[in-house]
Amino acid sequence: MLELKNIRFTVPLAEAQEGETTRTILHNLSFTFEKGKFYAITGPNGSGKSTLSKLIMGIHKPAAGTMIFDGKDITNLSITERAKLGIAYSFQHSARFKGTTFRDLLSVAAESDDEGKLAQIIARVGICSMDFLDKPVDSKLSGGEIKKIELATTIARNPKLAIYDEPDTGIDLWTIGPMVELLKREQKDYNTTTIVVSHNKAFLEAADTLLLVKDGRIAYVGKLDGALPMLTDLSLCTFSDVCEGEFDARCYR
Repeated sequence: MLELKNIRFTVPLAEAQEGETTRTILHNLSFTFEKGKFYAITGPNGSGKSTLSKLIMGIHKPAAGTMIFDGKDITNLSITERAKLGIAYSFQHSARFKGTTFRDLLSVAAESDDEGKLAQIIARVGICSMDFLDKPVDSKLSGGEIKKIELATTIARNPKLAIYDEPDTGIDLWTIGPMVELLKREQKDYNTTTIVVSHNKAFLEAADTLLLVKDGRIAYVGKLDGALPMLTDLSLCTFSDVCEGEFDARCYR
C-alpha cells in the first residue's frame, strides 16, 4: 500500500554547530503500511511523528529516501497529486474561514453539491441536521463542531489512505470515543488505510499496529501492551502531577 524506504528529513540550523548546517529529524526510516489497516503513531514531543505524517502527504519533502504508494513512486509528487491518488490529511488545528460555509467546503471536498450525497457524508460523522451545512466555518463554532467539519471533508472523497494528525486536539474528553468509533468504521466499511498521530490511549488501543517514534527512528512496532514499558520510560505523559497510573485518563487526552 504505502512503502517508506530510508526516509530522511532535515531542517537547516539557524546557527551552524561544529560545522553542521542541518539537523536531522528523521533518520533513514523504513516501514510499510498495509491496505485497510489502522495505525497509530505516538512518541515524545519533537520525536518526528507529525513530521512523518506531513512527509507522507507531501507537505514536507524528504532529504533522502523513497515513498511508494500503490506501486507508484510519489516521493516528488505535490500535495494535489497525492490527493488525486487517494491520500487525505486531517490537520491537528482545523482551519476556520470567514464567509465560508460548511456546505461550501464539503461540496469542494466531495466534488458534488448533491444534497443527498452531502447528507450521507455528514451522517457518517454524526451530524443529523441539514441546517448544519449552512453554518459559517468561523470562530463561533465549538471545537467539536469544527472537528466534525474537518473529519467530514477528509472522508468525503473516500480516500485510500487517511492521515489524522492528533485528531483529539481542541475537543472534550467525551468526544474521543465516538471519534475512534468513526475512524474504525471508516476503516472497515471503506477499506481505508488509516494513520492516526496521537498520545491518546483510546487511539493507541484501537490501532491494529502501533508505531512508537523516538529521536526520529521507529523504536517499536506492535500492539499497545508491548509498548507500555517504553511509553513509561519516555515520559509521554505531560500531566504527571495528576496521574494515578501509567495510562490515567487525565494524562492521555
